[in-house]
Amino acid sequence: MTTIDINALALILAQAAEAEIRPRFRALAKGDIRTKADANDLVTAADEAAERFIKREVTAQFPDVLFVGEESVAADPALLAKLADADLAIVVDPIDGTFNFAAGVPLFGVMAAIVSGGKTIGGIIYDPMGDDFVMAEKGGGAWQTGDHRPAARLKTRGSAPLEAMTGMASTGFLDRERRARVLTNLAKVAFVSNYRCAAHEYRTFAAGHVHYLMYNKLMPWDHLAGTLIAQEAGAYAARFDGSPYLPHHVDGGLLLAPDQESWELLRRDVFVD
Repeated sequence: MTTIDINALALILAQAAEAEIRPRFRALAKGDIRTKADANDLVTAADEAAERFIKREVTAQFPDVLFVGEESVAADPALLAKLADADLAIVVDPIDGTFNFAAGVPLFGVMAAIVSGGKTIGGIIYDPMGDDFVMAEKGGGAWQTGDHRPAARLKTRGSAPLEAMTGMASTGFLDRERRARVLTNLAKVAFVSNYRCAAHEYRTFAAGHVHYLMYNKLMPWDHLAGTLIAQEAGAYAARFDGSPYLPHHVDGGLLLAPDQESWELLRRDVFVD
């Protein structure tokens, strides 16, 4: 059976960033940026070139693995449906935080998840600007490594009263009425922010700097790696109905918290239907 060396996969992400992403940062020509679904949904020449690089190297090193990339699915939406039944797949976001990248804001990441039999078993988030990785394999804990530093194990933040909780919430994909309720309820917590970059939000959460994350739209390249890393760092994660988040899910919302009790408190008092 084909296996995937997570460190080899991490190296591919770093090489793609060195070859295709960093050289284009703050150097994009006007024609290098296009919109997809709307004016806030961007793709750049760097996204496309980085995914081509990663796909080429993944195919060469792991030829029997299903490759699911954000830009590949944009070109062939039917590819996404194959993820649920794949024996082994690699899911890639070549640049998470494309809006920031295109704006010249150095807050973006490269993400990859390893999926086996419908479950996430590995996750990597690479920071091209900091040149380090946050990564996890199921059952092995979550680790930050790279930039010539020893590996450090990650642990999520402990629980806190609702009024003392800090976190990040992506409310833009909620319907208007629910968004209004949630935004009002967020006055109950101490702090809420949004980086427009799930990669760095998951890194911040898994390292214990905030108490919660909330997302509504679930595309696998945005959330599989980060959710596994967060869980391996000690977090409790579930969709809004309490069910586990799985690779084939694209809706149903996602809430992460330090533990189940905190999750239930946030779900009941803040992120209401």
